[in-house]
Amino acid sequence: MADGADDPSVHWVEPRLRAILPLDGFHLSKSLKKVIVSDRFRVTTDSAFRAMMALCAEPADDRPTTWINPVIKTSYERLFQLGHAHSVECWLDGELVGGLYGVSLGRAFFGESMVSRARDASKVALAHLVARLRAGGWRLLDCQFITPHLASLGAIEIPQADYLARLYSVLSDGAALGAGAALGAGAGVGAAAPSPPFVAGDWGALDGLGADAGDLGVACWTGSPPGYVIAQLLT
Repeated sequence: MADGADDPSVHWVEPRLRAILPLDGFHLSKSLKKVIVSDRFRVTTDSAFRAMMALCAEPADDRPTTWINPVIKTSYERLFQLGHAHSVECWLDGELVGGLYGVSLGRAFFGESMVSRARDASKVALAHLVARLRAGGWRLLDCQFITPHLASLGAIEIPQADYLARLYSVLSDGAALGAGAALGAGAGVGAAAPSPPFVAGDWGALDGLGADAGDLGVACWTGSPPGYVIAQLLT
C-alpha cells in the first residue's frame, strides 16, 4: 500500500487479524439476489482492468485519498498481462459503475480493491467473483482487512497464523480448513511455505456455464453468466 496517490514508495502490511470470505459462506440476501437475478448490471471480467484500477483509485466522499500509486498501478497491470491478476466489472447504461480487481496465486485469490459508483454494484461484482472462484476450483478468498460492508456479505476475521495455515494448505493443493477447524502444532507462521508450481484455479470455468445459458436463448448473456446462474451457484 502507498500513503497516497503521489507517494513514490510502497509499504508492506501484514495484519494480525486477516479478513477472508469463505467461499461457501457468501451471504446472499433476498434483496441482493433480486438485483443479481434482474441482470440490472452487465457484468464482465478482464475487459477493463486498467479502467477498474483507475476507478478504484478515484477519490470519493468517504475516501478522499488512495493507496494506489503509480508503482502499484504499473505492477498490477503487468500482473494482469501475465495472467495473474483479474478484474470483475459492473456496467450500467454503458458506463463502468463498479467492480473489483485482485491477484490469483494457485487456488488462492487476493482481493485488492473494490468500488461502487451505483447502488449494489460492488456487491454484485463480489457475488460474481465468489461464483467464479467456486466454479473454477479456488479454495481461499483473501479480503485482507474486514469492513462492515464485507462482514455483511460473509467475510470473517482470523488470526494471522490461522490464515497462513489455510494459505499453505491451499497452495499445497490440500483441502482448505473450515472456519472453526483446529490447527495442528507448528502450522501457521512457523510452518515452511510451499514452493511452486501451484495447482491453479480455472478463471474461465464460469464462462462455460454462461455459454450454456446463451445456447438456450438467454439474451442477457454477455460473457459472464446470467444472474440466475450466479444465484444458483451461491445457494
